[in-house]
Amino acid sequence: MRDLPPPFLFDVRSLLKGWRRKLNSRVDGVSISLPFISFKVSPTDLEQRVARELIIRMANRRVLSAWECCDTCIDQALESLQSIRSTLEEKQVDLAQAMDSPLYLLLEFQLEAIRQFLTFEQHLNVKSATPKILLASHDAHRPPDTREAYFAALEMLRGHLHRCLIQVAKIADVTPPKLMQNIEYGEAWQLEAYEKPLMLD
Repeated sequence: MRDLPPPFLFDVRSLLKGWRRKLNSRVDGVSISLPFISFKVSPTDLEQRVARELIIRMANRRVLSAWECCDTCIDQALESLQSIRSTLEEKQVDLAQAMDSPLYLLLEFQLEAIRQFLTFEQHLNVKSATPKILLASHDAHRPPDTREAYFAALEMLRGHLHRCLIQVAKIADVTPPKLMQNIEYGEAWQLEAYEKPLMLD
């Protein structure tokens, strides 16, 4: 894991607002942790099934590991993240009858971080490229400072997705696959990478 400062902050305040009271009304079940909030979950059969399917689909995504995804493959990493985004949206559709469930929140938590990362990456690309270069590969034309900001943001996103998937695995009641147990990230949230909410209720 690269030791790089966060180049931007994830803003999940709108997702957390209003959820604390609802989620903290649950007193039994599995303990789930998100930045600035923790709660108990008693998963339904539907939530467990969808969570298990998601874990299976995400288990071998190379972009989620810095050791598996080479530094020169920026375009491939972005393509893989778009595929992850599609998988998460598909699982949200599966939860259409349970949109107030904690698992749905975890899916949205991952989707929001991917959206914000992609917006940051697009701003980096536009800022550093001429119109002609914009039509070319990301990999070949990024200046060094832009590449460092990109890699710092990607590491931040990887950590976010790993920690979300650890929580999904708790709902699924399965042991996280080897890729998700990667010690380079761990389970503790990188709170300095998030906008801190003033109030969650």
